[in-house]
This record gives sequence, structure tokens and C-alpha cells, in this order.
Amino acid sequence: MKLSLEKGFITPHPVLIIGTYGADGRPDAMNAAWGGQIGGSQISISLSNTHLTTDNIKLNREFTVAFATADQLAACDYVGLVSGAKVSDKLDRCGFTVTKSDKVNAPVIDQLPVTIECRVIELQDEFNETRVVAEIVGLKADEEVVTDGKVDISKLGLVVYDTVGKCYRAVGDVAGGAWNIGRKFD
Repeated sequence: MKLSLEKGFITPHPVLIIGTYGADGRPDAMNAAWGGQIGGSQISISLSNTHLTTDNIKLNREFTVAFATADQLAACDYVGLVSGAKVSDKLDRCGFTVTKSDKVNAPVIDQLPVTIECRVIELQDEFNETRVVAEIVGLKADEEVVTDGKVDISKLGLVVYDTVGKCYRAVGDVAGGAWNIGRKFD
């Protein structure tokens, strides 16, 4: 029998590390779970208006999105725990170094193997949050995670956020082939 529970959820969420530059040119990053891809060329992320990252996105209208990995999980969690407005050297503290993107005015975190470069299309402010809709203008990937010219998810060590368990989970094995496993019902 199915039980009726108080709250709905969609889980898991990607663990996204959002990189920006402040008005002073200082790099900042935060951990965000409320985001995803829209079609093939856009992303959407929901951010609280209390974050320095949100202010930086509104200022520059460009940012990067890196995927958290198991080997950098503590650092990825740390940038979500600590505000760049209060701890100006938080990237240094967790061992992250950055390189300026050549596509957008935002940092690429050197220790994270895949980064998407984004340019804001629309900002929607509501309920003390900003929904950022952005165009994907570039992708950076370490050679070690590329197979046949494409990012190989099996090489990334990706983690996802489990909203129910309030924990990170490792992305595992292939469960089946998309757009073909269901052919058995034809």
C-alpha cells in the first residue's frame, strides 16, 4: 500500500559548483543543488538572494558550472557551507585554484574535471530567490575524462545530492541503455 506523505521531492540532484568573479575581481564559488539542463543549450539554477554568488551573477551576467566529484567532495561541500562574503579566501582554504575562462568572465576551478561556461539569458526574482536561465557557451574538460571526443561520465567520479537522505551519493554503474532497453516491449 502506498502511504501519503507530507512533502514531495525530486531526487537526486546534480551537485553544481557555481563559479563567479566579484566586483573586486576575486573568484568565488558555491555549491548549488537546485539546477539542471534545459534542452541542449541552456541551464537553469535557483539561488537564494542571500548568496554572494547570486550578487556576482547579477553583476557580471556570466558564470561557470562545474560538477562535484567524489575526490573533491569535501572542498565542494565547503564552498557551500561558507559564504564568500564572510570568508574571502574560502577557495584557498579548500585547495581550489582557478583559471579565468576564455569564453566568459568567470573562473574555472582547476581541480574539477568538467566545467560549463554560461551567459545569463534571464534572471527571475521571486520568493527571495533568483532563478537564473543561461545559455551554455562553452565546455571545458580535462583530457583524462574524455573518450572519443566526449566527456565520459564513468571517468568523472560524479556525486549527486540526495534531498531525502541529505547526503551525497556516488554515481554508479550503467543500469541500461537509454532509448533502447524498452524496445523489448515492441
